[in-house]
Amino acid sequence: MSHTLYQSCAVEYHGETDAVLQCIADQLQAEAQAAISNTHSWLLVLTGALVFFMQAGFAMLCAGCVRKKNVQNTMLKNLLDACGAALAWYVTGFAFAFGKPGSGDTSYIGSGSFLYMGDVDPAFWFFQYAFSATAVTIVAGTLAERCQMAAYLMYSLFLTGFVYPISARAIWSSYGFLSATQPNPLGGIGAIDFAGSGVVHTTGGMTALIAAKILGARKGRFYDAKGAPLAVPKDFPGHSVALQLMGTMVLWFGWYGFNPGSALLLGVENAGSIAALAAINTSLSAASGAITAIFTNLYLEERRTGDLSFSLTMAMNGLLSGLVAVTAPCATIEPWAACLIGMAAGWIYIGGSALLIKWKIDDAVDAIPVHLFSGVWGLIATGLFTSPARVSAAFGSSDHVGWFYSLGRGEADATLLANQLLAMLFFIGWPIGVMSPFFLWLNYMGWLRSDSLEELVGLDMSYHANALVAAPDDDIDMKALAELEERRHKKRLGQEGAP
Repeated sequence: MSHTLYQSCAVEYHGETDAVLQCIADQLQAEAQAAISNTHSWLLVLTGALVFFMQAGFAMLCAGCVRKKNVQNTMLKNLLDACGAALAWYVTGFAFAFGKPGSGDTSYIGSGSFLYMGDVDPAFWFFQYAFSATAVTIVAGTLAERCQMAAYLMYSLFLTGFVYPISARAIWSSYGFLSATQPNPLGGIGAIDFAGSGVVHTTGGMTALIAAKILGARKGRFYDAKGAPLAVPKDFPGHSVALQLMGTMVLWFGWYGFNPGSALLLGVENAGSIAALAAINTSLSAASGAITAIFTNLYLEERRTGDLSFSLTMAMNGLLSGLVAVTAPCATIEPWAACLIGMAAGWIYIGGSALLIKWKIDDAVDAIPVHLFSGVWGLIATGLFTSPARVSAAFGSSDHVGWFYSLGRGEADATLLANQLLAMLFFIGWPIGVMSPFFLWLNYMGWLRSDSLEELVGLDMSYHANALVAAPDDDIDMKALAELEERRHKKRLGQEGAP
């Protein structure tokens, strides 16, 4: 206690002992609360920075998965994700997600705090911005090597400024109709998506699926030059496995901001222990997903070809699938359940990736099975494995728990599971209803897909004047490159289209 504090209280209360002591106690308590609030803000900024650092992971992963002739274009799109998301989140995104409603306790969209106006917590704003940028980046890899720059920027702004905020509000705002923090949550518990298996990954993954279906596959992936289906789809291996692995490890590191960092938003005294549990579950699910995917693929390949093949790609994507799946229940499950969830996520990834090929949907980085399919599994797993002790510590009630625990109680209460299924349907249906017409409109306007000549040459040579000439082994159509150069020459001379 400082001498100045004692003097100020003594002067204010004329030396009355009880009043002076109460004054000192009140001021010390106020200082302690201010220090706690300041520390909380710092931690939100630091964990938000970890989440934002995942942008570097996505950029490396996407760049490593594409051919050399598309690296610069892919990296620029990842950069534009973060830039476009910041502006859209500032103008409308935060307001739609967390702004106060016009009236009532429940609303589907906010109507205040546009342009950072009003009473806005800056640390919370930044933390949620980092999450919104992640949702947009999920789509980047799926559309790689064939999407126009203008279309990419337009959808990034639309997704962050309108579509994603509605998903976030539904379950993370106290005004959301699925929120567990509502005064009267749905079914007495609401839906639980602790760090975004549904809000971030299912929303982003569903958007990627819609876009990939409308955009179409890369040339030569499923059909030959005459449009005839290929007996075996052609693979387009990425140019750098090292970049892919570095990106995957950066993403895993960033996930410790994603999941444990979300415990800071609970407003409970034991947030630290909840964050630690989330970190443990995140680690176990990721490891289980990677091990399951690589050895399951090893078994399938051995049965199919007779050769043993350890696939790094399977391990990396299995790991990411485990991370996505545990993002929703990371704070409400026991560690053993995280292992089971990660194992199932590894199998879901393998099955989902094969299903996309069967449907002839081209996903350059397999983001759809990783984020959409595993995100859906994460929501369902929350309704199955949520522990009474863990959900009580995080949300203050254990009346409705995971279905498996409920069966153990002899109750068969499926309230939480039903709410999770409702959340799943919302996070799938909302992007379908909004993004489908949006991408169809872009496609109708001719703004979605790159010109076929540009795609054959590579988007680096097509969109970036300073692109380096690609290596001879980079699958560049030299005839198409010559045609592109001729077109540019005519355009410079003002003779575009002349005979």
